[in-house]
Amino acid sequence: MEGERKLALLIDSDNVSWKYLNGIFDELSQYGTVTYRRIYGDFTSQANARWSEKLLEKSIIPIQQFSNTSGKNATDSALIIDAMDLLYNSNVDGFCIVSSDSDFTRLASRLRESGKIVIGMGEKKTPDSFRAACTVFTELENLLETAGGASATNKDAIVEDIINIITKNDNNGKTTGPGEIGSRLQSKYPDFDIRTFGYSQLSKFLEDIPEIVVNKSKNILTVSLKDSENGDDAVIRDIRDIVRARGRSGIGLGTLGQEIRKKHRNFNVKLYGYSQLYKFIDSIPGLTVTGSNTQRKVVCS
Repeated sequence: MEGERKLALLIDSDNVSWKYLNGIFDELSQYGTVTYRRIYGDFTSQANARWSEKLLEKSIIPIQQFSNTSGKNATDSALIIDAMDLLYNSNVDGFCIVSSDSDFTRLASRLRESGKIVIGMGEKKTPDSFRAACTVFTELENLLETAGGASATNKDAIVEDIINIITKNDNNGKTTGPGEIGSRLQSKYPDFDIRTFGYSQLSKFLEDIPEIVVNKSKNILTVSLKDSENGDDAVIRDIRDIVRARGRSGIGLGTLGQEIRKKHRNFNVKLYGYSQLYKFIDSIPGLTVTGSNTQRKVVCS
């Protein structure tokens, strides 16, 4: 059970603001129990004054690193040494590394190699290298009630991946559930967090994607491509009509694509199981795609 995991929380105070502290603990509650709680930095400095006020509230042990002893590098080294000590001399199941610094990329990779879950947390500025090295990565801004804005993960890419997941499952005779989608997106994008797009639940996000439908039956959710019993026929019929209207000379593939989208705003070739428009058009009986690359044309066969 995830609730039984024992976690070690290691915070780099040089790269994270104290204002995220409550959100960090709320987020970690879904992964397990925070057994070790340590924060690293120079707590004699004015920059860390607010951190010093918050440590007692959460029983976090400060690991003092004076700024006159290599400063930030000393902080990083102390955190890494403690993490390795905990790896070999404790029974923790996972680590939460809170930092926006890429210096912990190798540490995260090493902990994962040892079979530990690594939960990374950092601000939007966190480099991709550290994000990818973690089992899961959460942007700290998403933990604030006022969080919002764009994600490091592109929304259009997320939607395209979801459509691909559903399409492949459909082709294999399998149903698709939100759980599978969430798991596969998390695996591909460690920093994927549905709150970044303004949603509290993945199912709500899925419901707002025009190309798909969330089906509810006996409290079980499944996701499918939009039911277009007559819609597919309408798209194909319109494609044939457009090509026929051009006569023997046919129509350029790019122009045809534009014409289709004028009539069918949500048209997406991936809904038909194809990755490229010309392959879909070439599959329609009565039509043929000629030429190559940018010179492709569609004619009636």
